[in-house]
Amino acid sequence: MTPDAKKRNAITRESILALLSDAEVAKVSRAEDSRRLIEGDEYVDLENLSAGVRQVHATWNAGSGHLLPRSAVSDSTWAKIVHAVAS
Repeated sequence: MTPDAKKRNAITRESILALLSDAEVAKVSRAEDSRRLIEGDEYVDLENLSAGVRQVHATWNAGSGHLLPRSAVSDSTWAKIVHAVAS
């Protein structure tokens, strides 16, 4: 990834994190540490936002990204995140 692409991704990552409440930020921090997503869970990889909303499948590998699982945020926050990554 080029430095410009990294900068755009970082800005987008920051804008996504800005959508979260303090409680959601704390929950996401715990979720990133545990990596306990199960099949069917939706998530956004904060280091690969261009991939959009993803879903865990049986052959899923957590990789090295910073994941933001749908279960860590409210429905209204998730709707804002989906809109932001789709844009």
